[in-house]
Amino acid sequence: MRVTAAVVNEKERPFTIEQMELGEPRRDEVLVRIVAAGICHTDILVRDQWYPVPLPAVLGHEGSGVVEKVGEVVAKVAPGDHVALSFGSCGSCVNCLQGKPAYCVNFFGVNFSGGRLDGTSSLTRNGKRVNGHFFAQSSFATYALASERNVVKVPKDVPLEILGPLGCGIQTGAGGVLNSLQPRAGSSLAICGTGSVGMSAIMAAVAVGCATIIGIDLNEERLELARQFGATHVINPSKTDMPKEIASITGSGVNFALETTGNPKVLRQAVEALALRGVCGLIGGSRLGTEATFDMNNILFGRTLRGIVEGDSLPDIFIPQLIGLYKQGRFPFDKLLKFYPLGQINQACEDSVQGKVMKPVLRMG
Repeated sequence: MRVTAAVVNEKERPFTIEQMELGEPRRDEVLVRIVAAGICHTDILVRDQWYPVPLPAVLGHEGSGVVEKVGEVVAKVAPGDHVALSFGSCGSCVNCLQGKPAYCVNFFGVNFSGGRLDGTSSLTRNGKRVNGHFFAQSSFATYALASERNVVKVPKDVPLEILGPLGCGIQTGAGGVLNSLQPRAGSSLAICGTGSVGMSAIMAAVAVGCATIIGIDLNEERLELARQFGATHVINPSKTDMPKEIASITGSGVNFALETTGNPKVLRQAVEALALRGVCGLIGGSRLGTEATFDMNNILFGRTLRGIVEGDSLPDIFIPQLIGLYKQGRFPFDKLLKFYPLGQINQACEDSVQGKVMKPVLRMG
């Protein structure tokens, strides 16, 4: 079928809006009419080839839409269902079988290879292959093929166009708190970087009852917004020594920290800001080969540094839970969103990079 899509043709070049052909769904695939798709920092990193997805490619991995057609073995959803699209996983490796699909052994092949695990792509342009299946969806398009594993049925009483970002960025920040770190009520948490991932972490920390929530950023407007979302303290590290300021606030350091910027200097400071036996979660993506250094004695005294992918989420369970919190008024993630038409994707990306918008979302209509 004919679709309109945003395509990356060359490294560090703008997206172009083009017509192409999308194949029919296979037996375990789902054809989704995309209503909206969030732009994640990972889309921009891949556009610029920090992560080498082969080009030309259709990106997008925070799609939401309506099921149009399903393959013969698909049982989870049916035509007419509203869905949010999340990350892909193989379903058969040891980590998938243990309920940890974010650490799927085949994660790269499913999400970053430019095709299905068998190497094929469902997208063509003038008869020639275009790489797709990005995060098992490639949702910067009017239609996308997803797998049964990464479609999540969502209620029809919530605006569909706001739900796409739950598939990656929002669930990553919130899941980093609720699923990965699991802080107890009354504990302390520092969030390095108050973009959409960091703000989602702040909202989750409020929901779980953290007593001290510290938002850290260079952008004063974002720090003010962090206070509005529930941060009890904010720090601009350009104006003070961040670990010392955190020690002053807490008395001994924070129980938990989340690093969302991908900056190795910030990661080191986040570890240094931990109390004894504290845990730092690394969420921020950086260029392949980026290295970080630490004073080994900081780690020696019971501190933990761990990586977090997709907020340790089981999307079929966690995304509905976040929607439930949203409907209760306890997780107002929609306040992070700004909408753009698909044709303004490059402006949306630029606004995101410049920090002018928290979470850009493309409308396909």
